[in-house]
Amino acid sequence: MTPSAATPPSSNRIWTPGQLADYAGPLLLDTHIWLWHIEGDASQVAPGTTALLDRSGAQRRLFVCDISYWEIAVKAAKGKLTFSVDVAVWLQRAEQAPGIQLRALTRPVLLQSTRLSGAVHNDPADRMLIAMAQLDNVPLVTADRQIIEYALAHGGTPVVDARP
Repeated sequence: MTPSAATPPSSNRIWTPGQLADYAGPLLLDTHIWLWHIEGDASQVAPGTTALLDRSGAQRRLFVCDISYWEIAVKAAKGKLTFSVDVAVWLQRAEQAPGIQLRALTRPVLLQSTRLSGAVHNDPADRMLIAMAQLDNVPLVTADRQIIEYALAHGGTPVVDARP
């Protein structure tokens, strides 16, 4: 069953963008999805991902966790990401992009990130994104194989599998 535009998906499902053709509800963006969306790089994601993001963005329901802001800044500082402008300028523009809402890291999210069931890789940013998706019951849009495999194995994390 495909969730309606007004009802968030249940917390124990994994969807492809094509399965959410009518969904315009809230979405939590993994860091790379936010980056690719802002940069207009649809080649990195599954067909239908851009349309899904655009629908939710039109409702101002694209959520970006503060940890993603930090993660991009760290990768730029280490030279793993480069932009045509200073990273501070890029981040300022990206946080003000249409549809984007930054979400603060909360103490419950930080605590939940330490209590994730089963094996999940030790990337703290990914753990915080998983925890936020679980606690807020908002699908995490990702192309990260490890996050998707974690959600498949353990349930409780709503995920949109955006892998091409």
